[in-house]
Amino acid sequence: MPDPDLEPLARQIKQWARELGFQQAGIADTDLGDAERAHLRWLERGYHGEMDFMARHGRKRTRPAELEPGTRRVISVRMNYLPDCEDDPEAILGDPARAFVSRYALGRDYHKLMRKRLQRLAQRIEETVGRFTYRAFVDSAPVLEKPLAAKAGLGWIGKHTNLINRETGSWFFLGELYVDLPLPTDPPVRDHCGSCNACIDLCPTRAIVAPRVLDARRCISYLTIELKGAIPEALRQPIGNRIYGCDDCQLVCPWNRFAKRSDEADFLPRNGLDSATLIELFAWNEADFLQRTAGSPIRRIGHERWLRNIAVALGNAPTTPALRRALGARRDHPSAIVREHVGWALARHRG
Repeated sequence: MPDPDLEPLARQIKQWARELGFQQAGIADTDLGDAERAHLRWLERGYHGEMDFMARHGRKRTRPAELEPGTRRVISVRMNYLPDCEDDPEAILGDPARAFVSRYALGRDYHKLMRKRLQRLAQRIEETVGRFTYRAFVDSAPVLEKPLAAKAGLGWIGKHTNLINRETGSWFFLGELYVDLPLPTDPPVRDHCGSCNACIDLCPTRAIVAPRVLDARRCISYLTIELKGAIPEALRQPIGNRIYGCDDCQLVCPWNRFAKRSDEADFLPRNGLDSATLIELFAWNEADFLQRTAGSPIRRIGHERWLRNIAVALGNAPTTPALRRALGARRDHPSAIVREHVGWALARHRG
């Protein structure tokens, strides 16, 4: 049971979280029974694709106390990341010669930044209550972060499967602090999606197969980031000029009209990724790629998948001599995957 004597501490934790740069913090218990059943159904349908890590670790993903023994509560935090960019995302998506990168990946990787701040939050708690058991997570372990954040009152899970906050939309990262303290919990908020299906209707690849059910195998974020091999041909044209991730379901969400811009310098666009053309980025050799994606989440896909993704986008762009020359320069690339996607793109322009 929650300890009523810890209510002042719970309020203080939320204040400390705001002082550390998080926009909100909430506290949840560890009962994820409903989320566990939904997660198992999702896995049974194979919707996780090649993301085998989603099925590993048994029930540790859905049972926090099995992942971190002694866990009694989860402190969930959110941090806005929407950066100020040279052009709005709709303008970039509307120009097929330009490269669209998901807004979260335009700046530095968020994992270390948020984990350090969660660690500082834990230290502040320790200074008040003495030693206690805790562990910080930022998309770094088998954690069902969105159901936990929903239980902690940070928002509700929208039909696109992202967490939505009524005050600020969905452009934020989540992090967690598993603790052994019996803190009072926060109530969840009501679902406010109503009859809106804008995200389902707009998805370019029809990846949202039902409200709050995503077939990752069709999701552009999965195809451009998680998938290691060839992108299925039937899904290449709908990708358009999206070379790393996809934000369409968030861009169309009515609640994001309340989105707050981030003032974190680390989330500002780097290397012109908010304004670059496809041909510019396709010219990066591996050394360029490694140098310009240092400290970026983009680096994890490697140069081969970077070229694969851009080749698909070039195949969807209007035919120009410069575009054909750019593709032709990669026709004999050492990677079979790059060659195959370049060949597909060239065939579309010959057609």
